Amino acid sequence: MVMQTILLVAGIACLVAALLLVLWPRWVAAVPAFAGLALMHWSYAIDVKPMTFVFWGIATLITVGLFYLSPKGEPDGHRSSNLYVGLTAMAGGMLGILLAPRIMVLGVILGAAMGQLAYSRTPAGKWMLFPSTQFWRYFAAKGLPAIVAVSIVCIAVMGVVID
Repeated sequence: MVMQTILLVAGIACLVAALLLVLWPRWVAAVPAFAGLALMHWSYAIDVKPMTFVFWGIATLITVGLFYLSPKGEPDGHRSSNLYVGLTAMAGGMLGILLAPRIMVLGVILGAAMGQLAYSRTPAGKWMLFPSTQFWRYFAAKGLPAIVAVSIVCIAVMGVVID
């Protein structure tokens, strides 16, 4: 019982750290999110299917690769786009959980896309024009890690709420 509580608290701490890393990226947010999901599963707080672990584990590895292959920072030196993309991805995930848990990932993706679109309309994001390839490249490089991390956190939240 004590070990389950320790694993649960460590899992929740990892999930909170992942959300903070989505907003203020210093490292890949998907890694602590995946670790938090695994710790919560091992604490018997949630039940995660093996295929879910495989899918999100591969997605986490892809985001780690993107992190190391992507240039650091933004062209203008701002980091405010992370707040736009991260907060709207979280809002989309929570809205997806409320509407239908099966479409939660779609809510995260649409939220992140809307956040980046909103950021591209600010003075700091004018360099990123919407229907351009630059917008979609930036979305793949910066939005995908946020989508993976927030989706993993939402899966853990769904496991706690639904079970």
